[in-house]
Amino acid sequence: MQKLYLVITLLAFSFFAKAQKKDLLLWYNQPAKEWNEALPIGNGRLGAMIFGRPDTELIQLNEETLWTGGPVDKNPNPNASKFLQPVRDAIFKDSINKAIQLLKKMQGPNTEMYQPLGDIILKQGIKNKPSAYYRDLDISTAVSTTRYTADGIIYTREIFSSAPDNIIIIKWTASKPKTLSFTIDVNHELHFEKLVTNSKELVLKGKARITNDESRNQKPFVYEDSVRCDGMRFQFRIKPVTDGKINNTDTSLIISNATEAILFVSAATSFNGYEKCPDKDGKDEEKIAITYLQSAEKKTYAQLLEAHKKDYQKYFNRVKFSLTDKAAPEFPIDQRLKRYKDGELDPNLEALYFQFGRYLLVSCSRPGGIAANLQGIWNNNIRPPWRSNYTTNINLQMNYWPAEMTNLSEMTFPLIEHIKKLAKNGEATATNYYNMKGWAVHHNTDIWAQTNPVGEGSGDPKWANWALGSPWLSQHLYEHYLFTKDKNYLQQTAYPLMKAAAQFCLDWLVEKDGLLVTAPSTSPENVYIHPNGFKGTVTIASAMDMEIIWDLFTNIIEASSFLNIDKDFAAALKEKRGKLNPLKVGKKGNLVEWYDDWEDEDPQHRHVSQLFGLHPGRQISPMIDPRFADAAKKTLEIRGDGGTGWSKAWKVNFWARLLDGNHAYKMYGELLKNSTLNNLFDTHPPFQIDGNFGGTSGVGEMMLQSHLGELQLLPALPDAWQEGLVTGLVARGNFVVDMNWKNGKLFNAAIVSRSGGDCVIRTTVPITVKGVKTTSKAVDFYSQEHYITNFKTIKGITYQINAISQ
Repeated sequence: MQKLYLVITLLAFSFFAKAQKKDLLLWYNQPAKEWNEALPIGNGRLGAMIFGRPDTELIQLNEETLWTGGPVDKNPNPNASKFLQPVRDAIFKDSINKAIQLLKKMQGPNTEMYQPLGDIILKQGIKNKPSAYYRDLDISTAVSTTRYTADGIIYTREIFSSAPDNIIIIKWTASKPKTLSFTIDVNHELHFEKLVTNSKELVLKGKARITNDESRNQKPFVYEDSVRCDGMRFQFRIKPVTDGKINNTDTSLIISNATEAILFVSAATSFNGYEKCPDKDGKDEEKIAITYLQSAEKKTYAQLLEAHKKDYQKYFNRVKFSLTDKAAPEFPIDQRLKRYKDGELDPNLEALYFQFGRYLLVSCSRPGGIAANLQGIWNNNIRPPWRSNYTTNINLQMNYWPAEMTNLSEMTFPLIEHIKKLAKNGEATATNYYNMKGWAVHHNTDIWAQTNPVGEGSGDPKWANWALGSPWLSQHLYEHYLFTKDKNYLQQTAYPLMKAAAQFCLDWLVEKDGLLVTAPSTSPENVYIHPNGFKGTVTIASAMDMEIIWDLFTNIIEASSFLNIDKDFAAALKEKRGKLNPLKVGKKGNLVEWYDDWEDEDPQHRHVSQLFGLHPGRQISPMIDPRFADAAKKTLEIRGDGGTGWSKAWKVNFWARLLDGNHAYKMYGELLKNSTLNNLFDTHPPFQIDGNFGGTSGVGEMMLQSHLGELQLLPALPDAWQEGLVTGLVARGNFVVDMNWKNGKLFNAAIVSRSGGDCVIRTTVPITVKGVKTTSKAVDFYSQEHYITNFKTIKGITYQINAISQ
């Protein structure tokens, strides 16, 4: 892999040579005033938010498996199935309010909630106000540093979360010997116990609630049930190693007269799988935490740091991205964001935000772990917004959009494992709720792989009863194959799950006027105005429904051909696909969202669900049918450029797929200017991590697209990015792509074929492929000329691409 950089010209190298380390640095000249200014670190399992306060430092902790509740009831509403046909009858009669009331009778319990692990509080007695304050997060190493001068002494804290050693390390040093003194305390909003062991370890022990609630409808805390099933145990331990003295009270540690102190922070929960009771059948969290601690403390700080960097950088360093050969401005990130919002250009900030999304994904979704939730792994609320769960009508999927394309394929493993769990529980939901085959997933899920419609009888069906989570999630299963070409994975894992999701869709579809439609159907969280004057949320055959099912059927048809299996089933899907209610263009030139061309209650609604077929689907494209591409463009114009953070991020991807780099760039700027917090977290508001990942994905789509079977190089390059370099992006077909561009045009590229096979390249300039006899064929594309270059590749070979001067 690293050898491919050798074929990039010296001009390309100059970008990186001139770039400074601070181009991948988030730095500030003041501590975090609140959580949204703290800096995130994580190893996939253990996360921390670092405030960087000199006198009373706050480090808020998370552990990815700490949730309320326990295993799901797979049949929580035994009467649900009897309402399905009455719901359909009501919808077909336009009795929408009746259908809504009946759908509420089909709802089940809400999901559980992701919980904070607790707080570490480090108190240092400082006589005078600190000076020369500095804090940063270096995403090239995943290490956070806080530094300040107090009473003539320079104090430095370095913190990282190590995946190899399953531990958080805090190193605190003083510039003068024996001048570091502080106390270590811990805290939690829930009931907890804290103690100091004989070996001078500070321990916080607690138990999650067995129930869930919301800030607007709070319930008493309940920690036990009669059978000791629900209620996860947790603990974290802090072990100081120092050249100073260690004393303690019953509930705190006191470090004095030190020059250096290293704090080992270990944590674990009793989570033992989504089907096991976390209390009576839970793991021994204390044994696990002690084991991690004892293993790590045998190593030196240098060894721990080196192992951490090596592990992190083997993922992060796969992709490099530069938009200028100039160093980043000499301003803290919060000031750079303000200046950017005021109109100052900052291409380094634009590149940093892209890489920050990759940093977050590596930090919150690791092989063997749990999928990234609405907040990744970072949450300080016991009643977090939207429960910090998994929302499957866009948000969970958006978390993983950048994974494959930005060379972080392994980070999708937790999602794939979660989908397997959802398929198992979802099979019970499909059977019990609908008397249907396959597996169903609705609007929300959690660590326990809940799949039933949520809402508890009072949720609005526009979100609670959306039922097409399984086909959308199946797209990620197939995408992993397309990017890796792992045929064994396709046959053993992806295809069976995709087929079962298709079986649910086949049962879910009903015939109306000779076409196959979904009923009930929603366009998630949106509301239409019916010609008869009433407002509705439930309909027949929303565009999103039909596009998701088209996508699944198409993927299975392809997969069946690749594997040479299930030809009869593929033929049946092809026949059914031909009968799906088709896309329609409305009177405003828009893509019709509902069963008919109805007005929206909110024309600028944050969801643009009817454009699923444009992105992340592949049914709509300017290169397939300009009529529907133009309708998609009109839809986006009507929706506008506002919205929540994640909505703006989605629009970056939409405009990139429409090959409008300038509008994609405009949306990227909107995301940075108006939906980005000072620590670069995306805000809905409040913080929601999907916008970070969607923004990174959007830049990837601007640089490289491959969803239509071609490697389209720089398909949506904006005028603002006249020159630049990106290395390590991945295209479907398992090609790794490096590109260098000048004056807004491709200059050269290198493509590594990791699986062999045909390579079809689409560019806006003719190219040559070194050592390969091929020519670029010109094709008309609107008022432009595109060039198609086709050649066979050999596995493991790097192909050098050069643009032909025109």
